[in-house]
Amino acid sequence: MINVDLTPKVALEQFFGFKKFKGEQEAIIQSVLDGENTFVIMPTGGGKSLCYQLPALMMEGTAIVVSPLIALMKNQVDALRGFSEEEGVAHFLNSSLTRNETLRVRQDITEGRTKILYVAPESLTKKENTEFLRDIKISFFAIDEAHCISEWGHDFRPEYRRLRAIFNDIKGVPVIALTATATEKVQEDILKNLDIDDARVYKDSFNRPNLHYEIRPKKDVQREIIRFIKQHSGKSGIVYCLSRKKVEEMAEMLNVNGIKALPYHAGMDAGQRASHQDQFLMEHVDVIVATIAFGMGIDKPDVRFVIHHDIPKSLESYYQETGRAGRDGGEGKCVAFYAYKDIEKLEKFLQGKPVAEQEIGRQLLADTVSFAETSMCRRRFLLYYFGEVYDKDNCKCCDNCLTPREQFEAKDDLALVLRAVKESKERHRSKFICDLLTGTETSEIKNYKGDKLKIFGEGDAKDNHYWMAIVRQAVVGGFLHKDIETYGNLSLTDSGKKFMAKPVSIKFVKERDYSDYEGDTDDEPIVRAGAAADEKLMAMLKDLRRAQAQKLKLQPWVLFQDPSLEEMTMRYPITIDELTQITGVGPGKAQKFGKPFIELIAKYVDENDIEREAEVTVRNVVNKSGNKVHIIQNIDKRVPLDAVARSKNLSMPAFLTELESIVMSGTKLDINYYLNDVLEADAQQEIMDYFRSAETDDLETAFKEFDGDFSEEELRMMRLKFMSEVAN
Repeated sequence: MINVDLTPKVALEQFFGFKKFKGEQEAIIQSVLDGENTFVIMPTGGGKSLCYQLPALMMEGTAIVVSPLIALMKNQVDALRGFSEEEGVAHFLNSSLTRNETLRVRQDITEGRTKILYVAPESLTKKENTEFLRDIKISFFAIDEAHCISEWGHDFRPEYRRLRAIFNDIKGVPVIALTATATEKVQEDILKNLDIDDARVYKDSFNRPNLHYEIRPKKDVQREIIRFIKQHSGKSGIVYCLSRKKVEEMAEMLNVNGIKALPYHAGMDAGQRASHQDQFLMEHVDVIVATIAFGMGIDKPDVRFVIHHDIPKSLESYYQETGRAGRDGGEGKCVAFYAYKDIEKLEKFLQGKPVAEQEIGRQLLADTVSFAETSMCRRRFLLYYFGEVYDKDNCKCCDNCLTPREQFEAKDDLALVLRAVKESKERHRSKFICDLLTGTETSEIKNYKGDKLKIFGEGDAKDNHYWMAIVRQAVVGGFLHKDIETYGNLSLTDSGKKFMAKPVSIKFVKERDYSDYEGDTDDEPIVRAGAAADEKLMAMLKDLRRAQAQKLKLQPWVLFQDPSLEEMTMRYPITIDELTQITGVGPGKAQKFGKPFIELIAKYVDENDIEREAEVTVRNVVNKSGNKVHIIQNIDKRVPLDAVARSKNLSMPAFLTELESIVMSGTKLDINYYLNDVLEADAQQEIMDYFRSAETDDLETAFKEFDGDFSEEELRMMRLKFMSEVAN
């Protein structure tokens, strides 16, 4: 055990083998040794853990460290035991322990062996634990991941709000709170809630110069992720998804495509999570696919990339999760896939929550949108969000700086925005200002009589997206202040007032527009009508489709629908394997109709000297949905379709959507046994004849054609039969 009379520097080398501290570690440790309340804001990889571990080893008694995750506790305890000859130097106390293991922990603490005890906040609420802790000597309390205290933090946990009362009930000792990410609002919330306004505050720079930030449009995500990981073959990485289901699917898909990956989420049992985490740390697998449950405190310095399949709910989350890359100062690539549709989905999740919580959630999402859509230096934007000024115009390490967007003269537009803020009494948010300028008559505009203001509609030559970009750049540029307390109300700064009095030339950058991307649609590329990338090839493909359809006596849409042809003009598939990766083309359809199409495309590519992008073939997991496996097996057994739907708690329309997905992927389904019970043979023949000659598979058109004689459900089932028998 370390002698308490040693200096922190000598103790550091004696226990951890390091010769010098990083940043302000030494000052922080001295503050704790002095018995002061201490607050530490330090980026991931900055060495937060050492700030409480070393003083705990140097002081009398046991330090109680509140930690949010069992996996984090285990990781930290294992690391500390590796540095010490005393096995009991560190323990954790949580629900994963047996009765005998808990008794062993208490015995080691009572006998003075244990210097650090990690506890979950829930464990502190148990009477038996608080009574035990009252009777031992506690050196100090430490709260790791302290942002969990704040409702404005990215990982708010209500049980953290009770910590101060629990500490008071146990013992009056100093507190050290630590976090890797906290805006000024979150910092205030932490200090206030812990009642440590007198704390010594140590704030390190949030700048991680080795991290490369990139936002990509959310299109064809599976292929993009596979391509990226294969370009970084053999390197460790994390792929974050918002849902457990997506985590499982993505991990399985990566493995099928030759990438060693494991899933990690809160729905797995503790043993399995620990096993997957250990395999990642021991480099038995290259990639962990995880929800945000993974990563807090994980000591793996050589994570080389962090990919966000889904944009996070807040910039704090984004910063925390990307911060797990390049902790050793080496390469750290951070790629996030973004579509505004995903933001709308996250907004729906807020419905039903208390009004204040909804307001906070929307503000956090608005800041995330601003970061994703900005064309400014992303590093500058991110640091501004955390209250830090980055004075360089180009960081040379984000997508916007490496491929800068066009600049434009913004003097008049900035002046108009500032005027709108002033005329509306500096008490409204960004959206109101944009609606005011474009002359959009929303309920909020009418309620606050914005439509009566002189400036109403003066900026209607441009859209809301444009004005939102001006507002963002005005905020980061210091012309406007966004007030967190009022959920984002805008007011003029001194610089803004000065600019209004005497406008000068100023350059802003054109924003990126992600509105054309639909977000998470089961990772299939979205192609809109009229979206052909190569109009000449599109015309040739349509001619070929028409000729092939005539030869086969089928309608052209039965072979390939327009969106599929449009995507072929973007991707130029020249093998059957590549053709199966086109939206709406399963293996069955590709084999049945694809040969002349890939031959035409191959010839076109060769004759026009087209350089195709290096393709990554995504090998899909066969019947990756458990529903699909269950459905196919039960249809093979001739189980009535309504009974199969009930067994999976699906409505009939939702069930038919599952069937359509299966058939579109090229699988044949024989549902005649069910159709024969619900539709006469003559009716079936009549509908089949219709689909053979119909110019479209649109159900509304079919419904009108039959003048309502058949229900939509009956028509959908017959269309399934037709596609299964004819198209596959």
